[in-house]
This record gives sequence, structure tokens and C-alpha cells, in this order.
Amino acid sequence: MRPEVVVDTRDQLARTAAARFAAAVPNAIAARGQYSCAIPGGSVAESLFPVFVRLALPWERVEVFFGDERAVPPTDPDSNLGLARRLWLDAVGARVHAMPTDHDDLAAGAAAYADTLRTTLGDPPRLDLALLGMGPDGHVCSLFPGHPLLQERTRWVAEITDSPKPPPRRLTLTLPVLAASRAIWVAAFGAEKARPIRAAIEDPTSQLPVALAVRSGPPVTFLLDREAASALSG
Repeated sequence: MRPEVVVDTRDQLARTAAARFAAAVPNAIAARGQYSCAIPGGSVAESLFPVFVRLALPWERVEVFFGDERAVPPTDPDSNLGLARRLWLDAVGARVHAMPTDHDDLAAGAAAYADTLRTTLGDPPRLDLALLGMGPDGHVCSLFPGHPLLQERTRWVAEITDSPKPPPRRLTLTLPVLAASRAIWVAAFGAEKARPIRAAIEDPTSQLPVALAVRSGPPVTFLLDREAASALSG
């Protein structure tokens, strides 16, 4: 199935994402009693979350997970949890599941978060939405090009201690969790994202993490500003 591609200004993309989020939440609650999503940090959080916070939703039925997290305190500027709290989560009553990156043993933290996914979403865990940002190298979550974690097929959460992008110690969801999601949204802004976006959409052989994620099975929507979409053919 070819992904849906939405190209617009960053502000309008945020409004589009919020409208779709607002429509999906009550439908999922009616069907399953809850809505679950995994969220990123970075420019996607900065653009979308200030609009999400204004939505009037039954937040107490919304389960918020993280696609990845750096092994830093929530007060650190690198913390995805800290950013999401400031822009969105502290103002609503969603059920927030922070990644336990305070474990000295990151593998134990990964196992604990996998247990949280399982107890909240079932076995195997199935997110309603995996909302992904993307780096200029085509990485999603903390799954980087050429990294052995791209071959992970059994664990839902994994530790990484050699991230090529600092800080090096992190936790991340794996491709099997993304593949089990009911929907994947990839949001990307800026001309430095254009080449990996083209590879993800137009090259069926690309081994970039974003390409592997969007080929994994769920319906995919790309939310792109004009610069990020500039290399697409047609």
C-alpha cells in the first residue's frame, strides 16, 4: 500500500495532525477502551504538541509511550519526556509511560518498559499510533542506519549504548513494535530531510530505518513541509 503524503506548511501540518488525532482517539476508545500512541521529541514535538494540548479529549483514556529516550534526567534539554511534559503532557490527564532510563542497567530498563507495553496493550503490544520524527540520516526512534538493532526481531524495547548521535546511551522501541502498530505517521521538516524521505517513499530497496519502518505493514502517513518533500518525483 502506497503511503499517504500530506505536504503543507509546518503550522498547517500541526493542525492536520491534531484534527486526525482528535478523530482517532474516540474511535479507539469506543472499540478498545483506550487509545495508545508512541511519541518522539525534537522538531516534531515542538511543532505538534502545542496544538495537541488544546484538544478537548478524554485524556484519562490515552496511553502515551515514547519511541525512544536518552539516558538523561527529565530536566535535561535532551529529554524527550521533559519536552513532551512542558509542551503537552503536564496540561492534560493522559497516562504517561516514561522510559526508565534511570536504570544503571539499560537492558533492565528495556525489559521493564517491554513489560509495561505488554501489560497495557496486550501480548504482543499494539499501539494505535506510532508518531515518528526522522533525522537527516533517516533514523527513527533510536534506530540508526546500519545499526545491529535494525535486525532485532524478538524484543520490543532495546538498549543502545553506542548511538552515533549523542548522548550515546538510550532506550528505543524496535521495528517489531512499529510493525504491529495500527498506524504510523512520519513527520519531517526541512530540506535536510528530503533525500531520506524520497528513499523511504520511492525506493523499495532502501535499508534506511525510516524506509524499513514504513514498509513494515501498517498504514503510513507522511506529514511533510515543502522542503522535506522537495526531492519527491512528480
